[in-house]
Amino acid sequence: MDTHLQIAVIGAGLMGHGIALTLARAGHSVTLTDPHDDTLHSAPARISASLKALGASDAETGAALANVTLSATVEAAVGKADVVFEAAPEKLALKQAIFAEIEASAPAEAILASNTSVIQITKIMDGLSGRHRALGTHWWNPPHMIPLVEVIKTEWTDAAVADRMLALLADAGKTPVMVEKDVPGFIGNRLQHALWREAISLVENGICDAAAVDTVIKSSFGRRLAVLGPLENADLVGTDLTLDIHENVLFDLESRQGPSPYLQQLVTEGRLGMKSGEGFRTWTPEEADEVRARVARHLTRLEGILHD
Repeated sequence: MDTHLQIAVIGAGLMGHGIALTLARAGHSVTLTDPHDDTLHSAPARISASLKALGASDAETGAALANVTLSATVEAAVGKADVVFEAAPEKLALKQAIFAEIEASAPAEAILASNTSVIQITKIMDGLSGRHRALGTHWWNPPHMIPLVEVIKTEWTDAAVADRMLALLADAGKTPVMVEKDVPGFIGNRLQHALWREAISLVENGICDAAAVDTVIKSSFGRRLAVLGPLENADLVGTDLTLDIHENVLFDLESRQGPSPYLQQLVTEGRLGMKSGEGFRTWTPEEADEVRARVARHLTRLEGILHD
């Protein structure tokens, strides 16, 4: 991969600032834009704070910030870009409109990437004339702390373009994986929400309460997931034992195709989780803040270990 690229990031919010931070830290020139002036102009301070939270030195923070330029318009941001990352809200029509604007202004060979967690890339890129250079990059939140980025091909994506993106992300210190087929949720969210569906079903059917579900996961297989994936685990215990277990449990797992009525009821009743004080569990503001702080401490420690 080229050692220095001109990169545009469209959207300077939580995801955009983390993507910009990661690529600027890796030595690339990053132009950041956002339609909201406050969000755009606060980005350098947020990038600085995020870098310091990761343990970056003042010199490293300064070097990364020197690689970031703010732009008032998409047209100016992408005009000389080698790679464009869109990090706008999860609204299909908005993303389609942004990519039409990007394609009109970006160089003909620039790679165009949409950061989305669930929207199919095919739907986002369908209206482009240069669909061969368009793909998805699903960065996980927070993007500067979670190693994984899913690189999603569509039926039109040039394999060489996808390989260049994979190399760019790896060189920037990420852990990229290739998603060969553009399916809803890609890999990670399909796996995550299969687990969430069963977790919700256990509570909905009175098998246990929400605290028990979370305790079981955090105190058992959750402890090894970071170092032992499910298919590694299946090979470890043996595919024969895995088959025996599946023959005795899969028939009874939740297989509902739509959302849980219990989840729908929570939303209808305004029980929206930590932001409303109650969801599957009840939360005081102090308890919610402690959970957020605990997650941040954990991710920061892991990031430090990875960079030692």
